[in-house]
Amino acid sequence: MNNANPTFRFARPLLGAAILAALAGPAHAQTAQLLPQQQRITDEAIHADHSTYEATQGRIQALNDGGRPIRDYHLSKAQCWLDVSFHEYSRNDRSDFPQAALAESERLIIGMEQGARPLPTDTPLVNNAKYLRDDLWQRLRVLHAAPGFACAAQQVACGEVELVHAGNEFNQQQWRHSKPYIQIAEELVNDAEALARQCDVAPAVVAAPAPLVANVLFEFDRDGYRDIRTYSLESIDRALGSIASEKLRLMDVVLVGHADRLQGRGFDANQALSERRARTVRELLIGRGLDPATIRYEYRGDTQQVQQCDGVRPRAALLECLLPNRRVEVRFEVTRPNE
Repeated sequence: MNNANPTFRFARPLLGAAILAALAGPAHAQTAQLLPQQQRITDEAIHADHSTYEATQGRIQALNDGGRPIRDYHLSKAQCWLDVSFHEYSRNDRSDFPQAALAESERLIIGMEQGARPLPTDTPLVNNAKYLRDDLWQRLRVLHAAPGFACAAQQVACGEVELVHAGNEFNQQQWRHSKPYIQIAEELVNDAEALARQCDVAPAVVAAPAPLVANVLFEFDRDGYRDIRTYSLESIDRALGSIASEKLRLMDVVLVGHADRLQGRGFDANQALSERRARTVRELLIGRGLDPATIRYEYRGDTQQVQQCDGVRPRAALLECLLPNRRVEVRFEVTRPNE
């Protein structure tokens, strides 16, 4: 085993089998502490920090060997905090983020080692990470209360951590660097919702599945079909594909049009712009074969911003950062055929 070059990254499975086998062993009580930033300039210092990461990974493996499954929410979250810590350490992040994320991993590890009940479910914005994408945070909160949460716990845990990771990157290098981690978080949320819907839960607690959510994104101050970001249409097709593959019955489709704040909050034209966007998506769905009678739309103008982008410069970067606000949220209301 080469201790100088461990590889951590969620799922992106857990750490490679060879390293896990070598590190498995009894849990330790020491605090996982990286060397001060100014000391990370020698091979010896880096090796010491890698040893700290490997020891922490070993404690996670020991918990797994002791019977806590990988899909467990708290084990998954400890792993994902460790993953993002090492990821940023490897990218030479000189902020407090690697240590803070590592500390969150160990906080959960200690609780699991000691058999604490209940274990925490909060997700601190470590290193003063920016709170991004309130819509994704809300969907994650709903999943915590879903009957199928146990099947989606791993994706929920790591989605929460990736949103913090994205917020840290936003603070350091703005939207361009946070965007990949936002996309990872969004994929995890989508996967979690699908897993929760398909979870085999006891009949007594089966509830109507939550709506499938997609977001269609528009260019600035535009509302036509050709002004849609093409890749965002994949979220529509993914939702329709899930409805078919999971044999769900589509009852209603609710479209909610939005605009960004760039022309000034409360700008009257934003209300009309958000309505035109909703109408465009309605026609798009009809073109995909949906019954017009099942589709209704609303429009909120710039009253529900999911991403603030304060201080982002220059204008081109600001426009890109505000893209998630220029959306039509598509909510597919579904039931199971036997309901």
